[in-house]
Amino acid sequence: MPLYKTQTLKIYNSLSGEKEVFTPIHEGNVGMYVCGPTVYSNVHLGNVRTFMSFDVIYRYFLHLGYKTRYVRNITDVGHIVDDVDDGEDKIAKKARLEQLEPMEVVQQYTVDFHEILNLFNFLPPSIEPTATGHIIEQIEIVKKIIDNGLAYEVNGSVYFDVVKYNKTNNYGILSGRNIEDMLANTRDLDGQGDKKNAQDFALWKKAEPQHIMRWPSPWSDGFPGWHLECTAMSTKYLGNHFDIHGGGMDLKFPHHECEIAQNQACTGHTPVNYWMHANMLTLNGKKMAKSTGNNILPREILTGENPNLSKAFSPSVARFFVLQAHYRSNLDFTNDAILAAEKGFYRLMEAVDGLAAIKPSSSSTLDIASWKQNCYDAMNDDFNSPILIAQLFEGVRFINLLKDNSAMLTAEDLKNFTKTMNAFVFDVLGLKDEKAIGNNNDKLEGVIHMLINMRMEARANKDFAMSDQIRDQLIALGIQLKDGKEGTTFSVQ
Repeated sequence: MPLYKTQTLKIYNSLSGEKEVFTPIHEGNVGMYVCGPTVYSNVHLGNVRTFMSFDVIYRYFLHLGYKTRYVRNITDVGHIVDDVDDGEDKIAKKARLEQLEPMEVVQQYTVDFHEILNLFNFLPPSIEPTATGHIIEQIEIVKKIIDNGLAYEVNGSVYFDVVKYNKTNNYGILSGRNIEDMLANTRDLDGQGDKKNAQDFALWKKAEPQHIMRWPSPWSDGFPGWHLECTAMSTKYLGNHFDIHGGGMDLKFPHHECEIAQNQACTGHTPVNYWMHANMLTLNGKKMAKSTGNNILPREILTGENPNLSKAFSPSVARFFVLQAHYRSNLDFTNDAILAAEKGFYRLMEAVDGLAAIKPSSSSTLDIASWKQNCYDAMNDDFNSPILIAQLFEGVRFINLLKDNSAMLTAEDLKNFTKTMNAFVFDVLGLKDEKAIGNNNDKLEGVIHMLINMRMEARANKDFAMSDQIRDQLIALGIQLKDGKEGTTFSVQ
């Protein structure tokens, strides 16, 4: 019997503002769509946090035995700078600045996105469609919305009529915004003259002569609006009515609000049962921004080459740090916080590794069944990874008692305990079994320090070729050096 039949999962639904028991549309099957990256720059740490949240959610559905179709798109056209309807497409702008073809920009940053997610041990989605691969589907949706009287064409562009839609529907149902207030507070924007109402949004934009990315349509040579792609791709692969739609909190309005309106206008019903939104990531209590230097790229965590970090950290340590906060909570990244997470992570890995040496007994003095259900209860409570981690450390306490012969488990209980620890640590949380060199091999640590000293001596003698050779060979072995004011430190990747 699959696990989902014995577990009651509750999900916080942004649409209702409450936790609701998860009931899939089709028993034993889950359809989940998550808004993916706009590939015009390197993926940032906040993106990684959002996608990691949904990676764990996907993993837990698989663990429960659901047949899960996870769709995560690539936005490679149609995302306008500043998210207004007039302006320059982000990818086209990057292509112009770097004198590249737009698809070169797309390819470069899509590859970077995949590499980063692989480093952090993400499972790939079931389907990863692109906006440019679904232009035909987007055009067909625009036609239907026009036919249903909820969109209009002006000078080759097509706009969604928000005010008319709101007469029979609720534009603001997800974000809680009131359309009268929105209209009253909307300032006039240059280039908005074609719209009937300030809140109307573009379904299709006529391309100006200098616009690089363009496709033929019944209205003009142009390109789709940003919101349209997710409606087209989610419904194509999951149907007009599916289980879960997720993304970052910043997408709730206008992006997801517009998606609901498009679906409703096109099909006559709401598209999604459960809307899920992951919260933001800050750095040292402030918003991340490249302009202020208050920023860390994902690769910099792994190399330590950032002034906000005292050393490099492994991908699993970074993943463990992120999952110590609930996906709907704000998470503040600090050097002290990830150092503390590193200690906890290696303590957990050491305990899990120690399970193999524990021998079964004729009786059990630990209640493994209750502890196991506590682990499930944590994840069943809206995927509460920090509570799960607390339960796993209760498991660490059990392991220490067993190693000290202060507790006993039968062979069956020990097997169940080991299987559960491994399932939640590796399968659900997606951590990898890594060992801290300093904790597990003092001799190897001594050899590394000897090589660091040899490198320092080579640099002092201006033998930079030897210095670089030592550094590069250590990197090839997965040992990253970081030079700082207090000397050189190392970490194992």
